[in-house]
Amino acid sequence: MKRRSTLAAIGGYQPFLFAVGMYFTALFFSIFVCSAIFHAINTPSKSVADKESTASKTASIDNSQQVLLTVAK
Repeated sequence: MKRRSTLAAIGGYQPFLFAVGMYFTALFFSIFVCSAIFHAINTPSKSVADKESTASKTASIDNSQQVLLTVAK
């Protein structure tokens, strides 16, 4: 009986498939690293008007009640 060896043909592509897999893995991680560096450098600075409008939006809290959590919108 003659055995069919289909896995031997796939084994010849192993170095190529490994290189392609490593390329896409490096590309995938580099997108996240570069975008993180970009967003860290280009953080938008808030102007004085934005800070004043944020301060005016804060709610006053009655001190007679216990507050567990406040959420700002």
